[in-house]
Amino acid sequence: MADILDWVSLSLVPGLGVTGLRRLVDCFDGPEGVLMASAKERSKVAGIRSEALLSLSDGEEVRARGKKELERLDGLGARAICLEDQRYPSLLRQTNSPPPVLYVLGKIELLGTCCVAIVGSRAATSYGRRIASSLARDLAGRGVTVVSGLALGIDAEAHAGALSASGATIAVLGCGLDVIYPQQNCRLHEQIHDSGLLVTEYPLGTTPEGFRFPARNRIIAGMSYGVVVVEAARRSGSLITAEIALDEGRDVFAVPGQVDSFKSAGAHWLLQQGAKLVISAEDILDELPLCHVLQGAYKEELGVEHKTASLDSAPMALLDKIDPYAMKRDTLIAGSGLSPGRVAEFLLLLELEGLVEMLPGDEVRRVVREKKE
Repeated sequence: MADILDWVSLSLVPGLGVTGLRRLVDCFDGPEGVLMASAKERSKVAGIRSEALLSLSDGEEVRARGKKELERLDGLGARAICLEDQRYPSLLRQTNSPPPVLYVLGKIELLGTCCVAIVGSRAATSYGRRIASSLARDLAGRGVTVVSGLALGIDAEAHAGALSASGATIAVLGCGLDVIYPQQNCRLHEQIHDSGLLVTEYPLGTTPEGFRFPARNRIIAGMSYGVVVVEAARRSGSLITAEIALDEGRDVFAVPGQVDSFKSAGAHWLLQQGAKLVISAEDILDELPLCHVLQGAYKEELGVEHKTASLDSAPMALLDKIDPYAMKRDTLIAGSGLSPGRVAEFLLLLELEGLVEMLPGDEVRRVVREKKE
């Protein structure tokens, strides 16, 4: 695995961005290759901004920035993980635009648990707050990790509800780990630091700006099996999260509200589009059988006795179409006749069984096990 220093160093290059970084990494077979390449070689890669190419010209300075960032993270008790790290969320790795680097503070092992997102309006009603808290508490009590964005309203209630059940919660931030936003959630930020996990793709000191939150939403949706919308206007960040989830083949759930409430208009629209109606946590858990597989695999890693679930014929049929050599997921989807969402589910199941390996560049390969004599 490439050195985390190289991943972090590249992620800090001004003007490079997620797409540019992935193009360079794919072209030069890893971040070290990017930093070792000549300026002329890097300039031949399409779609890389001149600002980024200029910044990359001094490799020592690029690595110095990365080293400083890692030292600052260490001082905070935080750490960085890259796409190649086994602790990187498997579901998020399979999305169209996974962050090359995640910065985390708290219980990093929560990245390997079954995650369900609960999102909704900042200006929530008392009804919305009560439902979000109740759902989160019930899900957390059943071993599900509740994911949200640490915003006011529904997000805060979801985090607090999970914590009240002594359960797990992950807050995905639109700023650096050391920036508390909004300030009203200062105490909640501390509680999640102590008992849950804070996650962001942004380096320390990054301030919350409007354009960062839609990007943050793709992480919330990407690392979750399903997204539950509790009170959302027709045009809202919560619906953006739900739409991203649909694009990635995730389940979308919605809680009904008053028919004449504009704060529930977005949730009602989702229900009209086919989202699953939620009255209780059972409505969510019934739709997420793979959560049980993931929880079992996680317990097995921790040394808890667990009998691996046997794979049925559908995932095994997909496995037959996967080569030992890296292949694009789009190619696999086209050849399988399955929906992108179903392929994502089966790939995760096969990955948990150690039968396939997900690779950078949205590629997958079959793991060939050596036969014992």
